[in-house]
Amino acid sequence: MADELNEKLGTTAVLWNLHDLYGSLQDPAIQEDIAFCEEEAALLKDSFAGRLDTLDPAGLARLVRRFERIESFIARVATYAFLNFTTQIKNPEAGAFLQQIKETASRIARETVFFELEWSKMDEKTAGSLLDSGETAHYRHYLQNIRRYASHLLSHAEETLLIETAPVGRSSWTNLFEKVLGHLQFGEAKRTEEEVLADLYSPDREVRRKAADELTEGLQSQLHILTHIFNTVLADKMISDRLRSYPNWINSMNLANELEDATVEVLIEAAISRYDIVQRYYRVKKELLGLDELKDYDRYAPLPHLPSATIGWEECREMVLAGFRNFSPKMAEIASFFFDRQWIHAPVLEGKRGGAFAHPCVPEVHPYVLVNFTGNIRDVSTVAHELGHGVHQFLSARQGYFNSGTPLVLAETASVFAELLIFHDQLALLTDAGERKAFTCQKLESIFATVFRQVSMNRFENLIHNARREKGELSPDRLRELWLTTQREMFGDSVTLTDNYGIWWSYIPHFLHSPGYVYSYAFGELLVLALYNLYQHEGRQFIPRYLHLLSQGGSLSPYELLQPFGVDLNDRNFWQGGLTIIDQMLQGIE
Repeated sequence: MADELNEKLGTTAVLWNLHDLYGSLQDPAIQEDIAFCEEEAALLKDSFAGRLDTLDPAGLARLVRRFERIESFIARVATYAFLNFTTQIKNPEAGAFLQQIKETASRIARETVFFELEWSKMDEKTAGSLLDSGETAHYRHYLQNIRRYASHLLSHAEETLLIETAPVGRSSWTNLFEKVLGHLQFGEAKRTEEEVLADLYSPDREVRRKAADELTEGLQSQLHILTHIFNTVLADKMISDRLRSYPNWINSMNLANELEDATVEVLIEAAISRYDIVQRYYRVKKELLGLDELKDYDRYAPLPHLPSATIGWEECREMVLAGFRNFSPKMAEIASFFFDRQWIHAPVLEGKRGGAFAHPCVPEVHPYVLVNFTGNIRDVSTVAHELGHGVHQFLSARQGYFNSGTPLVLAETASVFAELLIFHDQLALLTDAGERKAFTCQKLESIFATVFRQVSMNRFENLIHNARREKGELSPDRLRELWLTTQREMFGDSVTLTDNYGIWWSYIPHFLHSPGYVYSYAFGELLVLALYNLYQHEGRQFIPRYLHLLSQGGSLSPYELLQPFGVDLNDRNFWQGGLTIIDQMLQGIE
């Protein structure tokens, strides 16, 4: 079934070329790169452990460059192992290789952990004199960031032990989660998760209801395993947070995002205060669909007049590149590399991971994008979203490995902005009022998924992390109860949540891969609405500043990176501004 779809859409041959990383699992370059990392890590430990405070600025800069090279080499191998695995989750050899590389990376990190520990705990005067030198300027933010973790780092022996056991910790459980979902076949037709989820967007209510039943039935068959995985990951984070003296479950994510807890609290509170937008919309949608009751499996039903033509891969490519080109030819040129140089994996395949992502890889190579393209108009937005990430990652690569990685909250900026560009271009092509209305409704639903749904999921995470810490292991029924609590707060009485919906927490990977991550989507969407509003007022002069923002990567904090745009992240009115734009879009529908 998937083969026919891929053939129809023209995605059969849209496969990424991992040879830019390595030729195969047996490529001798893999072992050569690993051997270099092991030898260099051991040499640095022997030469510098216990002696960081004797270095001058030039010596520290040289040492950091050598560490960066080790990290970049091992990241290249790890990227290859991960990307190779994601398209063939059922392949034991691919899974074994990924695990082997995780263990190798852990072994190398054990040798280099001394640097982070010694640098973070170096006295302020000595560290300050090193940081103030021009010799270390390129790495200043990276080095300052390490020192922010000083109170959360353990002894050398303890950190070494945690690194040693990491490959059989949370990452191993997330691998199991991917394998469970990758092996699952839904319904009598034994379809993939992506195919079943796509049916929730069908105009036929019976097709949607059947898809919800099939998804639930498949998840229910593995619920005992999924529940155990969730509980284990929750406990792993509980123990880690306790050992590292994090005051709450979200603090470590906020620290990684370089945000104050207060900033995140303001964002969350602002979004929750406007749940009325969600409830008003779905009441309108119920009327537009002519339903007496809107059930959870009706949420994504296309509205009458929504353009429903199947979109082939080449047409999708032209739509995305044209939208990027209208904003910035440079942006379109970079995005074209992904299509022309086999940096994308697009077809729906059995054993392929669901969803979509962009992986930055390493600066010396290039990013890769994975999508599961099914030919609907939403998929065009998904391709634009991931290519927004790709352009961002490509531009920031010039900062080097340590400075190119952007905090998650800003990592979503380019992707959401790219989606918005494509939306406005597509909307401009529609002349029929009914089509424009339906298309705007679909965009609203996409924004809801990025803002309100992610905040409601953050509230679910908040409940399950705290419940696991206070009450112990959580049963499937308890997880269901907490999930429905947070969803009902968002939907109110506008959507009827069925029994099926109670276990749909169990297939969402973000809860496991990056606990606390989901608020980053809401951050990115509301920030982008503000930036796009600025673009509409400033016109072309906005574009160089925007591209410069992307090219800075993670070389500065979010607060510093956004300063040129006059953004105050701790101002509730800033977040309310983005929410007001959403409200205005809804008023147009109402």
